[in-house]
Amino acid sequence: MLKGKRICVVLPAYNAEKTLEKTFSEIPMDIVDDVVLVDDCSKDNTVKVAKEIGIKHIIRHEQNKGYGGNQKNCYAYALGLNSDIIIMLHPDYQYTPLLIESMSYLIANGVYPVVFGSRILGKGALKGGMPRYKYFFNRCLTLFQNILLNQKLAEYHTGYRAFSKEIFDSINISNNSDDFIFDNQMVAQIFYAGFEIGEITCPTKYFKEASSINLRRSIKYGWGVLGTSLKYRLNKWGIMKFNLFN
Repeated sequence: MLKGKRICVVLPAYNAEKTLEKTFSEIPMDIVDDVVLVDDCSKDNTVKVAKEIGIKHIIRHEQNKGYGGNQKNCYAYALGLNSDIIIMLHPDYQYTPLLIESMSYLIANGVYPVVFGSRILGKGALKGGMPRYKYFFNRCLTLFQNILLNQKLAEYHTGYRAFSKEIFDSINISNNSDDFIFDNQMVAQIFYAGFEIGEITCPTKYFKEASSINLRRSIKYGWGVLGTSLKYRLNKWGIMKFNLFN
């Protein structure tokens, strides 16, 4: 525990057998109380590897529920363990687990209720191998979102996030998509509920085994981001009401 807070790391996994052990080995277990892996019907040996390396909390979906659907179960299970701080970390080793302590510290000390590990602060994204077209669209989408949400986040699209349990008492993630846009909808809900999000610089790695969505799904995600931001603004102005913010 860190300052009396129970910390849980959740790993939304899909075909992560080659990177899971490396990711798990760097989780600071001196402060982390629980690690939860939710396997979204992987086609490889992710669950077998998870058992071999000693992960105690393993849930396997018999049917693929999607990235958002996976996270919903991750958070539900973590909350069931009475976690005070929940950290979502991809098990593909794209993000370093070595920042868990720093992210947890900010939440445990009441600095921020949510902390993101940002690839964009500094030069982590391009230095780590992020494709330039992805970097370009990341910056364009982030600018659009910051304008409509009236915020100044460096990045909305990181997969490395830490939450205080109070966040889940204030937003309804069950209204969110089961697809990749889940992450972005959750950010919009957090801001709509009046919470702040802190960011720390996070180095990142792009390599063959790291998970990434293809161009078609990236375009779909981009349109989803634009739609979520517009819904946020329309809901704020009282022009239209969306279940996302209820």
